[in-house]
Amino acid sequence: MKRKLEISELVFKIISYTLLTVFALMCLYPFVYAVSASLSGINAVEYNQVVLLPKDIQVEAFKRMFSDNMFWNAYSNTLFLTIFGTIWCLIYSILGAYALSKKRLLFRKFFNFFLVFTMWFSAGIVPQYLNYLQTKAVFNKVGIWDDKWLVVIAMGMAAMNIILLRNAFEEVPQEIEEAAIVDGATEFQVLRTVYIPMSKSTIATVTLFFAISRWNGYFWARQMISNGYEKPLQVFIRELLEQYQDPEFTAGWNEVYSPDSIIYALIVCSIIPILIIYPFIQKYFAKGTNVGGVKE
Repeated sequence: MKRKLEISELVFKIISYTLLTVFALMCLYPFVYAVSASLSGINAVEYNQVVLLPKDIQVEAFKRMFSDNMFWNAYSNTLFLTIFGTIWCLIYSILGAYALSKKRLLFRKFFNFFLVFTMWFSAGIVPQYLNYLQTKAVFNKVGIWDDKWLVVIAMGMAAMNIILLRNAFEEVPQEIEEAAIVDGATEFQVLRTVYIPMSKSTIATVTLFFAISRWNGYFWARQMISNGYEKPLQVFIRELLEQYQDPEFTAGWNEVYSPDSIIYALIVCSIIPILIIYPFIQKYFAKGTNVGGVKE
């Protein structure tokens, strides 16, 4: 019996590791292909000769991209939306989650139900768009003409992340909070010195969720930002892709690189910041999701 269990366990491990390896390679291949296509010559890209490794290696596509001021402008806009958007979302979510985690909060069950209700039923894109237009009009009346701030503030609500933080805060022992209050700590001091330090894993996980969402934000940024100099990198890539797909624009193309190589170079550069940040937060990811996602 023991022998059969050992064999079945070995077979299970072999199948699991094989499937995970195949899945990992499938996830990694698009990025490897993007890097290879961005470094390959025009003939290799146009005639689909690039499979894994680059052919006719050139770096002119990257030189062309780095010399474009609009690229750096779009990159700075994306950094602005990501940094300030993440900070705003964290402040908004931490304060909301802290309040909802308190049993003494008046109408607590109603507010929690209302928060979950927004995840079940959504008003739709059109009402949301009209709401953003009204917000934009208010911003303009008070003298805020920068549409990037509209995207930062209007996209601050994320019900799922608030629930994760609320569950994490509810796991903090009540005795520690009571001890802090006895020592004369205010609500904000309790939040800053007790709840936030003891929920670092969940906060780090939620921070990663917010940062990736803001960095990859495309639809609402394209709809709400009308000034071309304020558009983020994702919108810039999409507009450049539309431009390079125009036969009239590429009719007299005589460069050593393909127009697609610039698009792939942009994609690679847009992924690099997330690849740099993720390893530092990944260690908190599993723990933060478990703590915030499970309620005893």
